Amino acid sequence: MSGAPAPVPRRLKCLGKDGFHDMAYWEWGAPDALRTALCVHGLTRNGRDFDDLARALVAAGWRVVCPDVVGRGESGRLPDAGDYGLLQYRSDLAALVARLEVEELDWVGTSMGGLIALVTACLPGHPIRRLVLNDVGPFVPQAALERIGGYVGRDWTWPDLETAEAHMREAYAPFGLTSDAQWRRLTEVSVRARPEGGWGPNYDLRIAEPFAAGPLQDIDLWAQWDAIRCPVLALRGAESDLLLPETAQEMTRRGPRARLVEFAGCGHAPALMDEAQIRPVVDWLGEEA
Repeated sequence: MSGAPAPVPRRLKCLGKDGFHDMAYWEWGAPDALRTALCVHGLTRNGRDFDDLARALVAAGWRVVCPDVVGRGESGRLPDAGDYGLLQYRSDLAALVARLEVEELDWVGTSMGGLIALVTACLPGHPIRRLVLNDVGPFVPQAALERIGGYVGRDWTWPDLETAEAHMREAYAPFGLTSDAQWRRLTEVSVRARPEGGWGPNYDLRIAEPFAAGPLQDIDLWAQWDAIRCPVLALRGAESDLLLPETAQEMTRRGPRARLVEFAGCGHAPALMDEAQIRPVVDWLGEEA
């Protein structure tokens, strides 16, 4: 792993219907930086996915905060798996924003992290200055959700990191990683040591239960999209099945009229580890609104 080492995770108590739970977050840069960026990961991922982007943003003058959404990484787990959903996540992140004591911030959301942003940025009085949506938009097709539901929550066990990495290279091939070092680092943050030995996924397997609760349907958030007023940068993996080409184009024509950047050689979702993917984000966030 290049650059400064990852910080020690900080913790925040968040409220759910069954009591309080811990949310861990990774904070980079100076607390008094002029700008703050909140980077929110995808469904089975965690805040360490943004290490490279965080270093680049800190070098450009940002304070960067990368939470582990509840049920993932170093964060706590919810007693009722049915509570794993956008409204709880939005509530938790609102508490985190309050902890940060900022009037506005930039939001980078990959997949699920982008959906949380969508249901936040449509509300009056939100704190988002600029929004980056990484391979997600206001329409998510049923077929993509069914593909995700087919793997999320599977109780994988790997005897060693080498076996885990081989699995990650297959499962996350659409991320478009280009080096052995990237694959090893992705593996290290994707697994958790098991007490009985070996390694398993670094998230609560019960986050899959909402997928099994009923028939999956398209997600349609166009009404929320049309209510967004902040500038939006939409990133798309050229082979993505989650952010369809026609959806991405429609995002440039209505609502906040996003600027669209596509990355060749990857699908869902660009990992934001390569300079070619990081630089458009840093440069766009650095533009004046």
